[in-house]
Amino acid sequence: MKWDVIVIGGGPSGLMASIAASAQGSKVLLVDKGNKLGRKLGISGGGRCNVTNNKDLDDLIRHIPGNGRFLYSALSRFGNRDIIAFFENLGIPLKEEDHGRMFPVTDKAKTVVDALVAQVRRQGVEIRENSPVAEVIYENGRAAGARLQSGETLDSRCVVVAAGGKSVPQTGSTGDGYPWAEAAGHTITDLYPTEVPITSDEPWIRNRELQGLSLRDVKLSVLDGRGKTVVSHRGDMIFTHFGLSGPAALRCSGFVVRTRRDGKGPAAVAIDWFPDVSGDELLAEWAELARSEPRKALKTILRLKLPERAVPLMLRLAGADGDTAVAGVSKAVWQKLADLCKSLRVSASGTLSIEEAFITGGGVNVREIDPRTMESKRMPGLFFCGEVLDIHGYTGGFNITAAFATGHTAGTAAAESAQASGS
Repeated sequence: MKWDVIVIGGGPSGLMASIAASAQGSKVLLVDKGNKLGRKLGISGGGRCNVTNNKDLDDLIRHIPGNGRFLYSALSRFGNRDIIAFFENLGIPLKEEDHGRMFPVTDKAKTVVDALVAQVRRQGVEIRENSPVAEVIYENGRAAGARLQSGETLDSRCVVVAAGGKSVPQTGSTGDGYPWAEAAGHTITDLYPTEVPITSDEPWIRNRELQGLSLRDVKLSVLDGRGKTVVSHRGDMIFTHFGLSGPAALRCSGFVVRTRRDGKGPAAVAIDWFPDVSGDELLAEWAELARSEPRKALKTILRLKLPERAVPLMLRLAGADGDTAVAGVSKAVWQKLADLCKSLRVSASGTLSIEEAFITGGGVNVREIDPRTMESKRMPGLFFCGEVLDIHGYTGGFNITAAFATGHTAGTAAAESAQASGS
């Protein structure tokens, strides 16, 4: 049997590619090595599935630092508003939460996965689960199907690779698509973890002095070896026994990896505990407190602004005695404390592994992909979508938006290509 389109991978991009291709009237086969479609989708958004983000197009692109501009064409054809309409047409109403994040009203990822799989079946897509692919077949200068590890050959006019990256491997993302792309003449850019906790060798981190301490709405900046700011993100974070985690740290993580990888010196992160207050304003506030209550101990004054657990560390780093009455604290110590509050530097030794990351950075070089169709420029009839591509965004619905957009584009274009080659 010969199919028009074979889609390899049953994640968000593969499911959307199958729906888009079959909607064009193509005979579609969806092949997945696991026993359950949409596994990674099912754990996304903390198990609630953040299906997209409601920001405008340019803002969406800004939140996809890994080659987001490549997505302009795909998002113009099938963007976040189309994704919202798509799910609502499937009977899945969505709700908007903070920062534009869109969730199903049910707050259950299973609702989204079940709706997608049901639509795939409804449109007549043949599904093969527990069918790991060994290789993509290339014949006469174009994609011609796939060969399963069982030895079975599956013939098709076009192949869509939606096999994911290398992050969260328990969901089936183990980098299978990269060698298939290389066999077609593609370049795989360096793979690295993104949206992952940052590690540090700071003694006070390793000693777990602040482990479990959460900070709300701080600014975290990545610094290169010269102390130059690479990127800054504002949000919540948490100290761990190995480093920093939480939304702000996750957004900075890929920049830590690239700073270290690109030879820009040892990376560090700087925590601004009070991003809405300047250092001078802090000094003025403390000066007023010192005038009004000169006998108060320095540590008592600091506890009015800082979490109690953080005060001993800040005092030690400033070389100050917390029991000193504030009237006797020198200007130099006050200045040092203000500087620490505005920029507590933490060495960044790296991040947790790519397998422990939410998203894979790197992948199939997008310069070798037609952004209008997601078709390979190296091998006609071969299409890519989702995390296998060198595209990554921040958490908050941006990665899944990229997956749905590229999946829809690849599926639609693959169906059109198959119809043209079969006519």
